[in-house]
Amino acid sequence: MEKYLVTLVPEERAALEQLVSTGRSASRKLTHARILLLADGLRWEGHSDDEIVTALGTSLRTIARVRKRFVIEGLEAAIDHKPQPTRPDKIKIKGDVEQKLVQLACTDPPRGRCHWTLQLLADEMVVLGLVDSISTETVRGPAVSPRKEDPAGARQLEHTRRSKPLRDLPPRGGTSNLGQDRVSLHP
Repeated sequence: MEKYLVTLVPEERAALEQLVSTGRSASRKLTHARILLLADGLRWEGHSDDEIVTALGTSLRTIARVRKRFVIEGLEAAIDHKPQPTRPDKIKIKGDVEQKLVQLACTDPPRGRCHWTLQLLADEMVVLGLVDSISTETVRGPAVSPRKEDPAGARQLEHTRRSKPLRDLPPRGGTSNLGQDRVSLHP
């Protein structure tokens, strides 16, 4: 494995020491800052990767990644979290299939049911031939929450429970207003 030499300028070292001393950042960011401080070979005798692993309880691979990102991309890239790329090949429901799922969820539920469940939606999509197989969690995304690109939440479904109508209940003050008589419940 190729080893990258970390050399911090005084301003970078001061910024990292300030970050670590306050301790008010994400754990990963603080660990990456500590790795860079311990690996600095300019003013201090840089510690070996094995010593850094022992001191911080991290892996050799993490140290190698932080060193490489510092040398190639700079200080901010080395200490900040690198977001995972989106995986469009993992999205099973797209475009027309997604639209048909939302339309299906907006229809009346099957006979004998009062509402659609995720399992019913998944089963119905397989029966209709929209997908070969699908899990309830895959159905949950499009069926429950609208995506950001939807104008004004056009696809948002209303999830309301069917409830019985409320009866005339006495108000909290202790009296009942059934009809015109006002009866005190507490003497």
